[in-house]
Amino acid sequence: MKPTYSTILAFAMLSLTGCATNSFTYKDFPVSKGSAEAGTGKTVAFRGSHLQLEGNPLKVGDTLRDAKLAGGDLKLVSLTEGKGKVRIVSIVPSLDTKVCEQQTHYLSEKNRGLDRDVQLITVSVDTPFAQKRFAEEAKIRNVTFLSDYRGGDFGRAHGLLVPDLHLLARSVMVVDKDNVVRYLQVVPELASMPDMERAFEEARKVAGLPPPASAMSSSGGSMGGGY
Repeated sequence: MKPTYSTILAFAMLSLTGCATNSFTYKDFPVSKGSAEAGTGKTVAFRGSHLQLEGNPLKVGDTLRDAKLAGGDLKLVSLTEGKGKVRIVSIVPSLDTKVCEQQTHYLSEKNRGLDRDVQLITVSVDTPFAQKRFAEEAKIRNVTFLSDYRGGDFGRAHGLLVPDLHLLARSVMVVDKDNVVRYLQVVPELASMPDMERAFEEARKVAGLPPPASAMSSSGGSMGGGY
């Protein structure tokens, strides 16, 4: 089912209300525990409307595809160039939405020291200029921002492009030192958070790191200010 005009308008309004702030306040957004499938013919939802995905299917055990993304200096890079490092790749539709904003802050601020051993990456279709502005305003310095704004090549290569909105499906993946995807969650509902704690746990396992010294309290199904 194609997204209705009201769905697109709702997403646009959501974008306008989510701006980065210097002192971030976490909200109790719902957290998805399950995963949708990537690839053409599969769908994700946005507030009840089904949105088609486009591109080559990706699953755990697959090798990361060589698709170009733009860095902050507009130079094209591929995630495959990060071979030799364990990476958490956080994929968001747009940094100008509240859930995407929180997902990115969570990656940066709640990883409990993972950023010392694991590379943290955020991918979106926002322009590199918008990503840079977001990072500066949010004071996020431990996350690499990469943009798929040019043509959605990364999204298509991994089956995560939402062509009707030209956005990426909200996802998180853990990639090992050999560019193999070891964990993947494609969030079934775009308005929900991914299970970032699960991604952190999987990254620790892949990197051979011990559990963090102190565990966070349970969120009770939400990922907000209780942490």
